Amino acid sequence: MTAPEGRGIAEHREKNAEATFRILHVSTGNVCRSPITERLTRHALAHRLGSARTRGLIVESAGTWGHEGAPMEAHAATVLTDFGADPAGFLGRELLDEHVIRADLVLTATRDHRAQVISMGHSAGLRTFTLKEFTRLVRAIDPATLPDPEEAGGVVERARALVQAAAALRGWLLAPNEDADEVHDPYGAPITFFRSIGDEINQALDPVVTALTGVPAPA
Repeated sequence: MTAPEGRGIAEHREKNAEATFRILHVSTGNVCRSPITERLTRHALAHRLGSARTRGLIVESAGTWGHEGAPMEAHAATVLTDFGADPAGFLGRELLDEHVIRADLVLTATRDHRAQVISMGHSAGLRTFTLKEFTRLVRAIDPATLPDPEEAGGVVERARALVQAAAALRGWLLAPNEDADEVHDPYGAPITFFRSIGDEINQALDPVVTALTGVPAPA
């Protein structure tokens, strides 16, 4: 799939490169895992930074077989409510070239999703990770080597540096087993399984949001 002509997507990315940092979460249908991850990320960023300081951070999601215009699964919405995050207004999207082109960081639910994103091209390889892979890499990065989020450029510059550092470490910190980087699909499962997946995603996001913002999670 190619981006529609006349949208100026690459030009848009270049013009706004210094002003924003766009995080794209990817799963299969964009009704379970990626909506949970998107809204939990937004919730955590706002909770730690406040609304004003998150304006340069754009968090969205899409699915490789996305249910275009569909609401998230009811159990996914319940999980978000459990965490205090807002599920309202969500609509599923099919993953398009323009989403990948615009993204500064792509976090996928599984290795298959990561491979699909990278296969779309757009030099996505250095900015596409599974969520758990990125978490593992981020844990190994010394936060003192990242830009101070309080200085010029703020959180956006810190986020760009974090992605570059993670990409440099990828070949050195491999997954301990094939399942370690996977977030399994809860579609059709009972609410108990959705909640376990929600906990899994939230735990994986915590060190990522801490590294992005420089602000640890409240005790």
